[in-house]
Amino acid sequence: MGAMGMLMGYDIYFLILVIPAFILSLAVQFYLKSTYRKMSLVYNARGITGAQAAAQVLAMHGVGNVGIVPVAGTLSDHFDPRTGVIGLSQGVYDSTSVAAIGIACHEAGHAVQHQQNYGPIKLRNAFLPVANIGSAMGIPLAFIGFIMGFEPLITIGLILYSLVAIFQLVTLPVEFNASKRALDAIEAGGLLENDEKGGAKKVLAAAALTYVAALAVSLANLLRLVLRFRGRR
Repeated sequence: MGAMGMLMGYDIYFLILVIPAFILSLAVQFYLKSTYRKMSLVYNARGITGAQAAAQVLAMHGVGNVGIVPVAGTLSDHFDPRTGVIGLSQGVYDSTSVAAIGIACHEAGHAVQHQQNYGPIKLRNAFLPVANIGSAMGIPLAFIGFIMGFEPLITIGLILYSLVAIFQLVTLPVEFNASKRALDAIEAGGLLENDEKGGAKKVLAAAALTYVAALAVSLANLLRLVLRFRGRR
């Protein structure tokens, strides 16, 4: 099949499904970085740092076995349940910006989720190993099955790859809940003034959109592969 035939035969699915989803993902990333930069220049009146805010959220919920450390990078903030440590990026740990407070409280929200055995985060953690397998092996197995003309292997590959999308789907309520916990803690602890809370909320909303965009890309690519293999068989 020539290049034009390949384009019209199945690569058209990449153009009409994956590329728009990828452009959406890039737009969301740009929006997040733009919002983060803007809110990083707005400093809270109390002068509280991101690390202090995270510590207060943990204290509010009686979580005393979690460390808070600085880590390299930008927007590299995370909570590692294996070590029980919240890692806050350079622009968050020592910063007094409203962006830093929102992000730090979000990561502390994840620590509280683990402490309270929050159901969706347990489900996400259970899916993580199989999602990693699906990410590594799903597409290669599907292509091998296609080349060999062995449809069961194609199906296995696509099912494995679909686990990536399922993992991203179950991640959404985890992230949304952590942001809600962050905003509730900011309100309850008086960490930000009323005119500052909106900035933290904007940063968290932008961050949440990145998970929605990642799911859209995975679903678009999965649908593309299903249509591609169905059309070539």
